[in-house]
Amino acid sequence: MSPFKQKEKTAYKTQVARNANMAKFQAAYIFPEIARRRDAHLQKYPDAQVISLGLGDTTEPIPEVITSAMEKRSQALSTLEGYSGYGPAQGEKPLRAAIASTFYDNLGIEEDDIFVSDGAKCDISRLQLVFGSNVTMAVQSPSYPAYVQSSVVMGQTAQYQKDVEKFGNIEYMTCTPENGFFPDLLNVARTDIIFFCSPNNPTGSAATREQLTQLVQFAKDNGSIIVYDSAYAMYMSDDNPRSIFEIPGAKEVAIETSSFSKYAGFTGVRLGWTAVPKQLLFSDGFPVSKDFNRIVCTCFSGASNIAQAGGLACLSPEGIKAMHDVISFYKENTRIIVDTFESLGFKVYGGKNAPYVWIHFPGRSSWDVFNEILEKIHVVTIPGIGFGPGGEGFIRVSAFGHRRNVLEASERFKQLYK
Repeated sequence: MSPFKQKEKTAYKTQVARNANMAKFQAAYIFPEIARRRDAHLQKYPDAQVISLGLGDTTEPIPEVITSAMEKRSQALSTLEGYSGYGPAQGEKPLRAAIASTFYDNLGIEEDDIFVSDGAKCDISRLQLVFGSNVTMAVQSPSYPAYVQSSVVMGQTAQYQKDVEKFGNIEYMTCTPENGFFPDLLNVARTDIIFFCSPNNPTGSAATREQLTQLVQFAKDNGSIIVYDSAYAMYMSDDNPRSIFEIPGAKEVAIETSSFSKYAGFTGVRLGWTAVPKQLLFSDGFPVSKDFNRIVCTCFSGASNIAQAGGLACLSPEGIKAMHDVISFYKENTRIIVDTFESLGFKVYGGKNAPYVWIHFPGRSSWDVFNEILEKIHVVTIPGIGFGPGGEGFIRVSAFGHRRNVLEASERFKQLYK
């Protein structure tokens, strides 16, 4: 060997084994993967005017009545009288009370059942820490990926089964147009935990009172806990429940998590909450809320006091009106998207009770449709398979966008599929 040839360097490795659960993942998390593909597309077409109707990220300014309250709280922190440091990990008392009275009035949910957080997504993982690795779980298919992803990390699942695009040991509750996007509970196996989102991300469907009554009874019959994600409840147009706690008996079997993200444009501010009723007990009679409180106090030091000031302003009469105005703007975007695809002859779902439109491309790979739309008209969507096997053959189009972009994207869709 030539003395001039340098020895190949070998990277130093620790003696710490990788978490085997992380090795179960076969593909990137869908939303960063979409961002990666968008960026790669921009490198390929640097002059393209790319319109993003993929990620569910709000685009319109936070109403001034809300930002002014955050500004006032921020300025107060520079004074001796107004400074505050750590607050209660569970959230400031006035905000907890306002959430309870605004969203759960006459439903039996009290101030101390409310845990304020930095968002529903974060609380999903905190709840998983409460449940541990030995529970079984069910999830709507399709559904928000964080439910399954957090279950994998916790070790609740078996390996990924590529042929069916599912993780083992998860009960995928198929939700299709044929069953009205509500699972056939007679064919759903018993699990410890049931994740359920209504209005649903990504399908935009909302469960009726009768359906949620069936779900609560199903949980009671099986001794299960429902984790109910109501992050889009204020988008509801139909006369459907906005909270699982509108259903009699739900406080004995359900937790509800929600967020200000899509109501007030708080995707960057970060503020949400989880309601854990005192009546919800583990099999040994211990209150779930006490264990959740321990996890919150262990893993979290409380939401930003500035964000909480904004949350309190959201729930003032002026703030509630401002949030409804923001929601109305996005719902008009949704109408434009729905009308566009229906005029092109597509089967279109959602849009009425949520800011997402779910469009069927029968017989086609959702990644192929995603790539076709991005490559030909420079619009970012989300392939349905990213939300689970039940999403194959669909794409999700988000209504979060500036009006001019939504109108322009609609014209491009018409050009592509006319």
